[in-house]
Amino acid sequence: MSASILVVDDEEAIRTSLRSILEDEGYQVAVASSGHDALKMCGSDPPDLMMLDIWMPELDGLETLRRVKEFVPATQVMMMSGHGSIETAVKAIKFGAYDYIEKPLSLENVTLRVKHALAQYRLEQENRTLRTKVQQKFELVGQSPAMQQMRQLIETAGPTNSRVLIGGENGTGKELVARAIHMHSSRAEHPFVAVNCAAIPETLIESELFGHEKGSFTGATAMKRGQFEQADGGTLFLDEIGDMSLSTQAKVLRALQEQQFTRVGGTKLMKVDVRVLAASNKDLEKEIGRGQFREDLFYRLNVVPIVVPPLRERREDIPALVTHFMKLHVHEQGLRMKEISVEAMAVLQQYEWPGNIRELRNLIERLMIMVPGPVIDGSQAAMALQGRTAGPATVGPPSTTPLLAKSYDSLRDARNAFEKDYISRKLRDHHWNISRTAEDLKIERSHLHRKIKLLDVEMRPEG
Repeated sequence: MSASILVVDDEEAIRTSLRSILEDEGYQVAVASSGHDALKMCGSDPPDLMMLDIWMPELDGLETLRRVKEFVPATQVMMMSGHGSIETAVKAIKFGAYDYIEKPLSLENVTLRVKHALAQYRLEQENRTLRTKVQQKFELVGQSPAMQQMRQLIETAGPTNSRVLIGGENGTGKELVARAIHMHSSRAEHPFVAVNCAAIPETLIESELFGHEKGSFTGATAMKRGQFEQADGGTLFLDEIGDMSLSTQAKVLRALQEQQFTRVGGTKLMKVDVRVLAASNKDLEKEIGRGQFREDLFYRLNVVPIVVPPLRERREDIPALVTHFMKLHVHEQGLRMKEISVEAMAVLQQYEWPGNIRELRNLIERLMIMVPGPVIDGSQAAMALQGRTAGPATVGPPSTTPLLAKSYDSLRDARNAFEKDYISRKLRDHHWNISRTAEDLKIERSHLHRKIKLLDVEMRPEG
């Protein structure tokens, strides 16, 4: 589809001339004789590019530009003037204009400048699309109380420049939290650089963080910028910082205190403006007691502590996470979308998830690939989980018999067992209120009553 252009000028001859030139180039062209008309047209059908005259009666071009950028900021605007000045051009650019072209207009100049403006518009569109995809990929999913509390912490800490120490088990999504903090900060338009300290050999960690000069060690055939430099103006995320050696910790501490460092093998001080976020699955205070982590670095990093809850503590988020991961796998790998049965969802919500979010994402990918039909049922989910873990999931209190470990005479018996346990748990969640439980299960109250009787679900009102 060809690009759309709106020509706004109070002179009919210029409108007619530009329309003819641009339509010959294959563009869709509309015209407006005033700023007010242009704003109405933008409101109903925003163009890709607006060619806007500065000097017009009633509403001039600069005021029209300002209003356009308020409600359709993505539209590219090229200002036109027959008697402009440098001051006017500067003001137009400040208000968001992409280009400024002087009259009289030449055919060659107009077509070239329009081509450049539309190329920039397409590039910005692609960047917005990519940014949206990245945000979806790293989205924090879930509305459980634990997630709501964590979002509040992120929204509070994000706009500040304070350091944040993120704790939590492996696979809980500590990097997602760090990215969310970055996106809520004034540094969001600058780099987010993540470093997994546990994955880099001790001999290379300093070079990775601070860079090195050519010839500083064997294999250093060229100068290399470190992650601190690459994150300049943005955020550096040090994941698994508890695995960093004491000597490297000392250098990181100095870099945090002074916001400057030297590359390995260099003497020049490199100054940077970096916000550092750190994460660890270890109890760093215990590591301090063992002499494995510097106390001064811990207090330097732990200005705002955030602990990411394990998945087993927010089971109510699992349905939303399952849907989210299914959609991601559909878009990223071209897999077909599947439905997940109530029984299968019950199995997933009863599992302990030692690998947390990462384990759930991998399991959903496996089920979408391996299950041949359009629906994932309870037995398929249970089989996939038993194949992934040495020990079956426990359901309810630790003293109860693991549901997945039981053997059943038929699929129907297994399904009934899952359904009975699922309904029992939902009843407990809603304090044995039948109406609220039926609403949550998306079934009629009479249907729930029949299920309770058929499955012999024990009713134990609290009191």
